[in-house]
Amino acid sequence: MKYKRSLILLLTSVSLNLCVACGNGKPHADVKADSVPTDAITTFVLPALPPMLNTPELRADYLVRHYWDNVNFADTNYVHHPEVTEQAWVDYIDILKLVSPTTADTALKGVFVQAEQEKKSYLYLMELADKYLYDPNSPMRNEELHISVLDALLASSILDDAEKIRPQNRRELALKNRLGTKALDFTYTLVSGRQGNLYAINAPYTLLFINNPGCHACAETIEALKSAPTINRAIAQKQLQALSLYPDEDLAEWKRHLSDFPQEWINGYDKKQTIQQKNLYDLKAIPTLCLLDKNKVVLLKDATSAEVEEYLNKK
Repeated sequence: MKYKRSLILLLTSVSLNLCVACGNGKPHADVKADSVPTDAITTFVLPALPPMLNTPELRADYLVRHYWDNVNFADTNYVHHPEVTEQAWVDYIDILKLVSPTTADTALKGVFVQAEQEKKSYLYLMELADKYLYDPNSPMRNEELHISVLDALLASSILDDAEKIRPQNRRELALKNRLGTKALDFTYTLVSGRQGNLYAINAPYTLLFINNPGCHACAETIEALKSAPTINRAIAQKQLQALSLYPDEDLAEWKRHLSDFPQEWINGYDKKQTIQQKNLYDLKAIPTLCLLDKNKVVLLKDATSAEVEEYLNKK
């Protein structure tokens, strides 16, 4: 990414105070909100770091709190410069991952409060949050950070009640099966007709794999899981139970792909379509991979096989 090297230097160098020149060199925060801004936006102005912040952790903490200080959100020209604003947003998300969840939550909500100076700028930030934190195709998708954004939107005075309907619905769904909470129970049916439920699985860990057999991404994930040594060792040692769940109604398609799955897995389908009808799980991204503990508390959500491997290797 364009600013990645600068941000790394900013966080790791003890004495560096990096401030990228922007237009005529004056911070956009100096532009009065009621003036007509001229379009002189060429680069993003990073805040100067106080020299007493001598560790990467302290610098990251300061930077996420003051990252947008030199942006005048009343200047709608920022909306027309994604090469500046969108790139800055991408780098900001990267830095948020370096601080505590509490700090990230506070900082992210603060950005949206700043952006309330101008609704056009505010809506643009909403679009960026959707694109990078919510979109299932985004490699930066992050539900916890997106919940912070949704909280900010619902608390905002700049959005009307109608504009808050979608954030409210998304927040309700995001809070289901959230990291650190107990996954919602459901009933699955095997090809034999026998039924079971998630909570009845007796294992130190449960790997919940919601998928549509035949989809390209699902096939890739199945192969990745089948070739993951730590996952397969845990299954063999009865430390992990894999549960593959098909949430749709085309059973003929599901049955055609039964041989794709290891016999050691539980392979079932949602006979009554309960998960979709009651929105028990967020299925905007298929496949969905979650790691649960023995009490079915969510340890990993929307994970990759590599992330599951890494988590189990640490245990």
